[in-house]
Amino acid sequence: MTRTPVSALAAALVAGALLSACSQPKSAATDTPAATTPAASAPAPPAPQPANADVFRFKIGALDAMALKDGDIDAANDGKTFAVGQPVDAVNALLTAAGQPTDTLHLSIQPLLVRSGAQVLLFDTGAGDASFARAGRLPASLRAAGVEPSQVTDIFLSHHHPDHVGGLLDKDGTLAFANAKIHLSAPEWEVMKNDKAAAALVAAIAPKVETFQPGAAIVPGVVTAVAVDGHTPGHSAYEIASGDQRLLYIGDSAHHSVISVQRPEWTVQFDENAPLAQTSRRALMQRAADGKLRVYAVHFPFPGLGQFKAQGDSFVWEPER
Repeated sequence: MTRTPVSALAAALVAGALLSACSQPKSAATDTPAATTPAASAPAPPAPQPANADVFRFKIGALDAMALKDGDIDAANDGKTFAVGQPVDAVNALLTAAGQPTDTLHLSIQPLLVRSGAQVLLFDTGAGDASFARAGRLPASLRAAGVEPSQVTDIFLSHHHPDHVGGLLDKDGTLAFANAKIHLSAPEWEVMKNDKAAAALVAAIAPKVETFQPGAAIVPGVVTAVAVDGHTPGHSAYEIASGDQRLLYIGDSAHHSVISVQRPEWTVQFDENAPLAQTSRRALMQRAADGKLRVYAVHFPFPGLGQFKAQGDSFVWEPER
């Protein structure tokens, strides 16, 4: 499949579709380098929570982390975005069994903030003022967490779709995080640079961009990229480590906490290579379930923390709260 330009993607979303489910780590569990394979880890005791409901504090080992609510996306359950080509009755039965509505598919948007010494790390930036989302709350969530945008030192982008890069610029086109380096994979940066619809964004962020090769250790001992394929050419998940604790930020490896997890082979509209993406979802979930990995899912119900658990020949999502 050919790549979907940002402008075309946004237009499709306005029409009732949504962004794509993303792909798998470039390697399956058998060929992921041991140094970058997340270890099984139990969550730390609950951290004291702020009064603001858009901020959820937790720990990754010794690291302070926060889920920051940016907004929400609603997609019609019409077979055009998720479960493409599947019988309506089968989709509705799956949702009903999980206690989910059958008319609308609800997705949350929650970038992740991590403090590591003097570094303040932000993973994705939300949808900003994108017309397909009710979003743009990240700056307020960030400040409620006690962090000014100017204090963010590093941004890690999973990929270039609008609900992940929409918060990079303020409404006047200036950098929202003026002092932050912007990390993304070299293949993904090439995609962005070649997308005419993203020209203004590319020009604004170019001085701040630092690319990496898929699977690279970006912040040694703390942040390692996990290469993925099938959704965009350079989509990356991220392993965040502290001591023997690991958290796997999965980006768009899965969107919906029921459909994407329980039926990973069902087609999602915007996967650029749908068969590969379907295979990759299952491989990622199998790897996470086998390793009892703690997972951060940016589109699952807030705050997006939990684990994938094997159930029969498929999986279920178990949130931490």
